[in-house]
Amino acid sequence: MAVSMRDLDPAFQGAGQKAGIEIWRIENFRPVPVPKSSYGKFFTGDSYVILKTTALKSGALRHDIHYWLGKDTTQDEAGAAAVKTVELDAALGGRAVQYREVQGHETEKFLSYFKPCIIPHEGGVASGFKHVEEEEHKTRMFVCRGKHVVHVKEVPFARSSLNHDDIFILDTKSKIFQFNGSNSSIQERAKALEVVQYIKDTYHDGKCEIAAIEDGKLMADAETGEFWGFFGGFAPLPRKTASNEEKTVESHPTKLLSIDKGQAEPVEADSLTRELLDTNKCYILDCGFEVFVWMGRNTSLDERKSASGVAEELIHGSDRLKSHIIRVIEGFETVIFRSKFESWPQATNVAVTEDGRGKVAALLQRQGVNVKGLLKAAPVKEEPQPYIDCTGNLQVWRVNGHEKVLLPASDQSKFYSGDCYIFQYSYPGEDKEEYLIGTWFGKQSIEEERVSAASLASKMVESMKFLAAQACIHEGSEPIQFFSIFQSFIVFKGGLSDGYKNYIAEKEIPDGTYTEDGVALFRVQGSGPDNMQAIQVEAVASSLNSSYCYILHSGSTVFTWAGNLTSPDDHGLVERQLDLIKPNLQSKSQKEGSESEQFWELLGGKSEYPSQKISREPEGDPHLFSCTFSKGIVLLQVMEIYNFTQDDLMTEDIFILDCHSDIFIWVGQQVDTKNKLQALTIGEKFLEHDFLLENLSREAPIYIVMEGSEPPFFTRFFTWDSAKSIMHGNSFQRKLTIVKNGGTPIMDKPKRRTPVSYGGRSSVPEKSQRSRSMSFSPDRVRVRGKSPAFNALAATFENPNARNLSTPPPMVRKLYPKSVTPDSETKSAAIAALTATFEQPPSARETIIPRSVKVSPPAPKSTPEPNSKENSMSNRLESLTIQEDVKEGEAEDEEGLPIYPYERLKITSTDPVSEIDVTKRETYLSSEEFKEKFGMKKDAFYKLPKWKQNKLKMALQLF
Repeated sequence: MAVSMRDLDPAFQGAGQKAGIEIWRIENFRPVPVPKSSYGKFFTGDSYVILKTTALKSGALRHDIHYWLGKDTTQDEAGAAAVKTVELDAALGGRAVQYREVQGHETEKFLSYFKPCIIPHEGGVASGFKHVEEEEHKTRMFVCRGKHVVHVKEVPFARSSLNHDDIFILDTKSKIFQFNGSNSSIQERAKALEVVQYIKDTYHDGKCEIAAIEDGKLMADAETGEFWGFFGGFAPLPRKTASNEEKTVESHPTKLLSIDKGQAEPVEADSLTRELLDTNKCYILDCGFEVFVWMGRNTSLDERKSASGVAEELIHGSDRLKSHIIRVIEGFETVIFRSKFESWPQATNVAVTEDGRGKVAALLQRQGVNVKGLLKAAPVKEEPQPYIDCTGNLQVWRVNGHEKVLLPASDQSKFYSGDCYIFQYSYPGEDKEEYLIGTWFGKQSIEEERVSAASLASKMVESMKFLAAQACIHEGSEPIQFFSIFQSFIVFKGGLSDGYKNYIAEKEIPDGTYTEDGVALFRVQGSGPDNMQAIQVEAVASSLNSSYCYILHSGSTVFTWAGNLTSPDDHGLVERQLDLIKPNLQSKSQKEGSESEQFWELLGGKSEYPSQKISREPEGDPHLFSCTFSKGIVLLQVMEIYNFTQDDLMTEDIFILDCHSDIFIWVGQQVDTKNKLQALTIGEKFLEHDFLLENLSREAPIYIVMEGSEPPFFTRFFTWDSAKSIMHGNSFQRKLTIVKNGGTPIMDKPKRRTPVSYGGRSSVPEKSQRSRSMSFSPDRVRVRGKSPAFNALAATFENPNARNLSTPPPMVRKLYPKSVTPDSETKSAAIAALTATFEQPPSARETIIPRSVKVSPPAPKSTPEPNSKENSMSNRLESLTIQEDVKEGEAEDEEGLPIYPYERLKITSTDPVSEIDVTKRETYLSSEEFKEKFGMKKDAFYKLPKWKQNKLKMALQLF
């Protein structure tokens, strides 16, 4: 559709070029920009055009245009707003979704732009209305409805307005009351409190009292009595009767209408299919409460305006003024619109459109025209980040029938495609040890063992009181977090479990399980030493790919093959993987195009092979859904929450965060145990239904995240405040606490956990495994290392009578009553001694566990001998982090510290220093030697994040 610049209203010039909201008010049938300071302030006598521009991960901009009609606006102004919306869309390239919003019946998407609510003001610029001037505070009453966004409507200040089903806010001069109807939900009450906070800040300058009144609680307290006093005393409330305003549109058969010369004609068809829509026409899809206008790509601006007018007449004529009109352009239809059709093809021509757009932009640019905003921004290509501390401790089990078999450290990263595995990874979090328990399903694994693996993993999570995050991962769809945890990962063909062996025997399938002396071909991939994989593929030439390096072996004959599109970094990864697959054997290097005859003979001869890199599902723009389910999750219903924030996660509910490449199931603390155990099934059902019609892979990774234990790779999608997720009480109680305390979360006590190792086993690999990657490169900084807690605890394990003098006397209690290990009581006591410190109230903890690490003279303490059993004993407790106690306000004094040379302080020293704090070895270095070793001064070092400090200390053997 060609749009002349003379068709574009000057007020829309430059609109939609960057992410954000832009608002125009209709004045004398023309759009006038609203100043940003007035965004969210709407007048009942006016009509507005609102443009929401969103920057997508692809670099493109998405536009949603809404026109909002106040209850007292004139029909002419409403019509002008509708027409101007069509014009604005045409100016933006004709791809925006357009929504009609009626005061009091706005879409949830629209309300999400103005959280927590909009409260329209009386008045307007048209039809003789004047904006009402601010005057003396007037007592007003509002009704609030909605779990995720709140519809707020002013109601008469009278007892007859109250009912048992809704939530009401009474705004008086000195106090705001929230009346919670007895039939209202906890989530609705919590959301209404956000409106209370908004009223307090907007109309009272943040200075007034707040009171929550429970329906049915008579005169039990002064505030309840005060509330009912405004209504002349308490009296029973009448039953709620639905007013005309609240009556919903009755069920309405879906009808498709074709628009021709301003007239709507029904389209006769047995079923709705995409083929019914002609690109040269406009159509109306009437679904009752939702009326869609579909505009073909080849329609003119006048035809689109005409179709919009027909839709307006349709809802006016059938007395459905509260219906939503949603206008969509061909090629940019919403999910809800597409879902109304029985079949909708996946193919889209958007890419062609973007290509043409780029060519036009390039042509104009050569002619000196400013093309800002015409061409979409190039997507930023970044290496995906794991967002998880990769220095933690790993345990891996192979599933064998209904049992799990712990793998030795040397085999932890060697998986078989016919098997299923369970892993437990513990790592230091923000203020406590975090856990991730996951299952990995090989492509050739059998269904019985997959079910068994999922069940065993769920029991592990349940035994840890749901404090661990859980992951369900399929071979070939592993996320970056998984590869970063395992670092060097190998997948062999075949399987070792009894179930797999029985299955291939029954089916008479040849056993292709990897053997060291057989012929095997491995594709090597990854981004570096901390993220590299070797995947066994069919030993034939067609398995090769010019974008990868390969290892081919037959007994003691080893070849490495480098594709022409590989880099020196890729070649380095091959050498590292060789150390794991075929150590101590000389390999013959082959370059693509100059291979030896022997190489091709092992692969059974030459053949064609691809050169394009294997693409992984890219991470998409995140979408948050609330979910409800029934009949054992047979019926799963979801509702999208737009422009989501952390506050949308309600502790009573389960939410789904869909990032396309993987999904997260967030489970609130108040969800009952039975439903918590259904979280994985909910994730699988979500992938199956593909609610956004985005071609979700059924094997996409599923993470289950428990409230209060959210990992950083989940919280990165929010502006996260961890204090909120560890508050106590239900959503309403938490929000009330925050509102009454000026918006600051109040915690009863810090939530710290003692380390738990499922099954009483060590969650720490042997030293050989932790340091395995050091053998590749002495310059490598990050290795699996000991946590700072290790040495302090080791002394307690070696000598139960010795304790860290900087901590209070231990409160000994048995943490694992069912443990049967002989030394469990001693270990439990040692852990409890530290836990007693963690569980003190904030006032007592402030001087014991400071937020920032300060350099201070160490308290005298018992330290282990350098040749003590530090590698075996402490490995079980690497998951506690201890920080030196510092008195509040104490100056950092280096002068009083004894100074020792680096050679005596490092952990491998042959002449180690005794009587030092072994968790702070670096503090005993002189300023000169510290700067020489670390490349910075001490004060700069202590400003670094804790993980970075530990990383540097590891590299210098001071950790």
